[in-house]
Amino acid sequence: MKLITVRRKTKYENRFSKQMGRLSAKNTYIKKYVLGIPFKTLHKYRETYYGEVKDCKQCRLSA
Repeated sequence: MKLITVRRKTKYENRFSKQMGRLSAKNTYIKKYVLGIPFKTLHKYRETYYGEVKDCKQCRLSA
């Protein structure tokens, strides 16, 4: 069993941007796990409708 692993998980989330309004996008999280417990999120990004990959910091999560 490995002590430290890095996993990538993709799920759909609702996002909000001023230009497009609310949209449902595929968000991918890259997390570091220690003994199977999530320890730190290394990076998160989303895929747009046009196939571009953007950082999640460019739009905020809708409440």
